[in-house]
Formats: sequence, structure tokens, C-alpha cells
Amino acid sequence: QVQLVESGGGLVQPGGSLRLSCAASTSIFNIYAMGWYRQAPGKQRELVAAITPGGRTNYADSVKGRFTIVRDNVKNMVYLQMNSLKPEDTAVYYCNKNPYGGYWGQGTQVTVSS
Repeated sequence: QVQLVESGGGLVQPGGSLRLSCAASTSIFNIYAMGWYRQAPGKQRELVAAITPGGRTNYADSVKGRFTIVRDNVKNMVYLQMNSLKPEDTAVYYCNKNPYGGYWGQGTQVTVSS
């Protein structure tokens, strides 16, 4: 059972930056595409960024140009660098396979507010 643990969330002002981390218990990034998902209050969970085993990335239109997904196979980590944050980015952020499957972790809370 692969465990994925998210961290790095917090409170940030609009325009600020955060770097989210997803730690995997085993090396899986050459097997599965990975994604960062988020769920805001009252909204459905959405995929915001993904990276394939081959390194191809894609982003939701709402975060394109502001977020960057990065993979580090040596450290078994996948990161989400979030810049120019907006209040509408406020959500709980999760990492999982893409397409998602298995258990969801607890996620990490990102709050963008002045």
C-alpha cells in the first residue's frame, strides 16, 4: 500500500506563494501519473496539476501560469509550487494518482486571505 502524505499548506496573503509537498512511501512516479487536486468548501474536487511518468505536465486553466508541478524521483516527492495566489485558490489540496484511485489522504489546507 503506497502512502502519500501532503504538507506545506498554510495561510498566505493574496499574491503570495506556497510550496506543497507530497511524499510517497515508495518509488511510484515512473509507474503512475501523479496529480494535485483541491477541494474548496461547497465545490467539487478538481484536478489542478498533473505530471506523467514521462514528465509531461498539464494544468487547470484556473492555475495555468501560476502553479508548477515538479517531481523528484530520488526523494520520492512531488511538489506544487504555487505563485500569485488568489483567494479562490483556498482549498484543501491533495495528491493522488492521475486518474485518482485508492485512499485519499488528509490533504493540506491552503488559505489565501488578506
